[in-house]
Amino acid sequence: MVENHASGGNKYFSSSANGECPIKNSLVVCFGEMLIDFVPTVGGVSLAEAPAFKKAPGGAPANVAVGISRLGGSSAFIGKVGDDEFGYMLADILKQNNVDNSELMVNVNSCFFRHPSADMCLHESELDINLVKKASIFHYGSISLIEEPCRSAQLAAMNIAKKSGSILSYDPNLRLPLWPSAEAARKGIMSVWDQADIIKISEDEISFLTGGDDPYDDNVVLQKLFHPTLKLLVVPEGSVGCRYYTKAFKGRVPGVKVKPVDTTGAGDAFVGGMLSSIASDSKIFKDEKQLREALLFANACGALTVTERGAIPALPTKKAVLEYLAKVTA
Repeated sequence: MVENHASGGNKYFSSSANGECPIKNSLVVCFGEMLIDFVPTVGGVSLAEAPAFKKAPGGAPANVAVGISRLGGSSAFIGKVGDDEFGYMLADILKQNNVDNSELMVNVNSCFFRHPSADMCLHESELDINLVKKASIFHYGSISLIEEPCRSAQLAAMNIAKKSGSILSYDPNLRLPLWPSAEAARKGIMSVWDQADIIKISEDEISFLTGGDDPYDDNVVLQKLFHPTLKLLVVPEGSVGCRYYTKAFKGRVPGVKVKPVDTTGAGDAFVGGMLSSIASDSKIFKDEKQLREALLFANACGALTVTERGAIPALPTKKAVLEYLAKVTA
């Protein structure tokens, strides 16, 4: 259900999943886009050859929010969707998965498939400052930095969260076709780099941001991407596992083997698993053994997600992850 709570033709969903705003000590607030992936029902064929498509709700920050909730954590989502059946479906997906959707807005002037898309139309004035302040972790990407007014809204939310003592989590989630140019993407992504406490980055993104340097070289990562106030930088490597870097230590955590069906959302599932552990204990950055356990858990979250089609539909529960880890580590 939505109600008209704001001017400018926008509508807010009237309540969170449980009717209460979660407390700060474990809440992860995710900011950005929520959308629908149309996933071919069979693999190994071109889009033109696909016999049919499955509609799968997604969008990186929304995937992370749902992933955390599926794992038993507390999460909220801030963003906009279109005033159409897809938009209302997405809002309901959050509610069904116990994600606080009180700051998911409906933009009545845009639909799912038109430019500008609804997520780009979020204004700074529409932010719920109290919700942002309650975040133990504030998670975001770079897509919301591409255009105004959403860019200013994200920067303002980051500033509020930082001043409130929240941990800032950043997944650049490079999508070059959405940016005006490669240089604009590089500049935009790096414009907020030094504000993050946690960064998740892929090998391709390392190469892109460093101008083609070897993404597997620890010195490249540490010298060009690890900034002085960063607590953790993580590089997921699919079935191989992941690399991690902190001020005190670095290393690799092995992956878990599965038979992949669809890799959509695997990185977001990894982030959700990682942040759910950090939200439970922010001292994890100083304990390498505990960090490695959290990253193994995150690896398993990502692995289980690729065994089904779509992002949000495939995100695992904590029980499923623990049962799977018990099997593979026995």
